[in-house]
Amino acid sequence: QGQLVESGGGLVQPGGSLRLSCAASLSTFSDFRMSWYRQALGNDRELVAEISRFGGTTNYADSVKGRFTISRDNDQKMVYLQMSNLKPEDTAVYYCKAAQIGRPVYWGRGTQVTVAAGDWGQGTRVTVSS
Repeated sequence: QGQLVESGGGLVQPGGSLRLSCAASLSTFSDFRMSWYRQALGNDRELVAEISRFGGTTNYADSVKGRFTISRDNDQKMVYLQMSNLKPEDTAVYYCKAAQIGRPVYWGRGTQVTVAAGDWGQGTRVTVSS
């Protein structure tokens, strides 16, 4: 069984930066292609960035190219998403995904990123599940 745990989300002003982290408890982490997805309220989940097994190849959604950088540390079993020049349209829940051909796909529970001007509270996540 594998587990992915995201962290680093929060509330940030437009133009600000955040660094998301994904800790993986996968016995063969370097076998997995890692990705970050996001889902804004009312929208489908979309690919933000992906990175190959040893980091040699990365791919980004057009909307984040030049602003976001994905990286990984196979020794620490971590994946990162450095986000800069954040825009209100980047507001979403960000999910980490691990995929390998012929193996189950693993998803984290997500971390909320909110980009908004003004004075806001940090908010609290509510999850209702059966």
